[in-house]
Amino acid sequence: MKVVIADPKTGNCFQKEVEKTKEAQLVGKKVGEAFEGGIAGLPGYTLEITGGSDKDGFPMRPEITGSRRVSAFISSGAGMRRVRKGLRRRRTVVGNTVAASIVQVNAKIKEYGQKPLEELGFVAKPKEKKAEEKKEEKK
Repeated sequence: MKVVIADPKTGNCFQKEVEKTKEAQLVGKKVGEAFEGGIAGLPGYTLEITGGSDKDGFPMRPEITGSRRVSAFISSGAGMRRVRKGLRRRRTVVGNTVAASIVQVNAKIKEYGQKPLEELGFVAKPKEKKAEEKKEEKK
């Protein structure tokens, strides 16, 4: 299971693979619940679950209970792209509970620990340049 950790102070995101032994600590948690950051390699930090996706890429929705997959009638949020005002569509989404079928959990830092992120090995990578920018550099 992967955990994508968002840092609200800097706006950076970091991806961390969780060990199989620690995955069980996340199973059963719901969107909005907090968990110990030591699971994801951040000892002393507190993380809050903000969403995720299952093995087939369907996003988690906080208003759907359980870990089931449903075809919901939604107008905005996870699972919907740009829509005009008033438009609602039926989209397949997953419930708000982390289960074995969830492969990615999105979380944000709620409380910071003693050590900074850089010391724990979470360093922001510079963004890659687009192909157009690379062509302009060569000229």
